[in-house]
Amino acid sequence: MKIDLSQFVTESRNQASEQIDTLSTFEMLKVINEQDQTVPLAVQECLPEITQLVDHLAAKMAQGGRLFYVGAGTSGRLGILDASECPPTFGTKPSEVIGLIAGGHRAILQAVENAEDDPLLAKNDLIEQQFSAIDVLVGIAASGRTPYVIGAMDYAKEQGALVAAICCNKNSAMAQQADIAMTPVVGPEVVTGSSRMKAGTAQKLILNMITTSVMIKRGKVFGNLMVDVEATNAKLIQRQVNIVQTATGCDESSAVLALNASQRHCKTAILMILADIDAATARVRLNKAHGYLRDALTE
Repeated sequence: MKIDLSQFVTESRNQASEQIDTLSTFEMLKVINEQDQTVPLAVQECLPEITQLVDHLAAKMAQGGRLFYVGAGTSGRLGILDASECPPTFGTKPSEVIGLIAGGHRAILQAVENAEDDPLLAKNDLIEQQFSAIDVLVGIAASGRTPYVIGAMDYAKEQGALVAAICCNKNSAMAQQADIAMTPVVGPEVVTGSSRMKAGTAQKLILNMITTSVMIKRGKVFGNLMVDVEATNAKLIQRQVNIVQTATGCDESSAVLALNASQRHCKTAILMILADIDAATARVRLNKAHGYLRDALTE
């Protein structure tokens, strides 16, 4: 089936880069950099819709709902990247934020031919994950027309779930299907049709906003400190110490003692020091406050 790509601004030709193959390396990079600078402004236009999604998603996750990212190619990989970084950064379970890509795990590293053109694959992937009305689905595709993603959105709506879309073309099929449509129009790419560039950057910025904001609202950030960070390597072990010191003003040895007593849980260690209580009492207070450190401190 022939697809009319002329209707997509992401497939149009960028006048600023029409002669990029004749430029010096520095001038070539300058063109790319100047085009990249337009992306945050396009994302800024989507802040009202991102706000809507974050508020709805935070409420759903408080009830046990999960966030699903669904995409193909670059868009799918970006969703998987954002999902995979939530557990170490915010201490979430791997099942709370899930990234699905057309073609499955093999497609993360290499293209799987025609997978993005089959909407039934997405339905089956969601059924396998036991997707339900309490979950939230975010479809990601620069074009806004990817059949795999639309298939996922259709199934999610059939279940009664909230459905959002991130795409870079106005009035796309995905945007029309979504309850909340985020459409950062970044314009033509430096290399015509290479939507891994500006469109991919816009998608990544929005994904960063979604999960970071939701996790802040869920009490996983104190001030601007990631107080649910998991100590999975030497750098993160030291980061935990730095977080406790910054939050409490204590010295390094006090931070280490509190972290050891709290089984390396930053929020518990911080509460122990600021409220001058032991680890067991701090854990009880945090549980009562549903993990919100500020609430536990004001108890």
